[in-house]
Amino acid sequence: MKISARNVFEGRITAMTPGPVNTEVVLALPGGESLVAVITQASARRLGLAVGGAALAIIKAPWVIVAAGDGGPRFSACNQMRGTVSAIKSGPINAEVAITLAGGTTVHAVITQEAVEELGLAPGALAQAVIKASHVVLAVGGSP
Repeated sequence: MKISARNVFEGRITAMTPGPVNTEVVLALPGGESLVAVITQASARRLGLAVGGAALAIIKAPWVIVAAGDGGPRFSACNQMRGTVSAIKSGPINAEVAITLAGGTTVHAVITQEAVEELGLAPGALAQAVIKASHVVLAVGGSP
């Protein structure tokens, strides 16, 4: 499977909480972090998701919000992963920011160059990758 999304994480499903329309799915990533996805009940059934099963989490880099520092603002998004900026690829308008989490997973974000400067982001700086659970697409079978 080839896809254009920069962030593809293999994980193991550790919890599923069904609701009237959606199901919350928690994936354990290889580095020990957890990632929460909210998908429809129909999608969970169609994919055959179950606790203990494997799944891929797919997140487009522009869907990742970057916050500077290791604390600071509180967000409603349940995926708030702390790490260190490991690389920045700057462009005239946007920049790609790589944040490496404590367990070694790297999350890529595309934000404006102006935001990089305003947040004082640079390799080695502490940062958070903030991802809404509804922005996590799940897939099963195949590899990225």
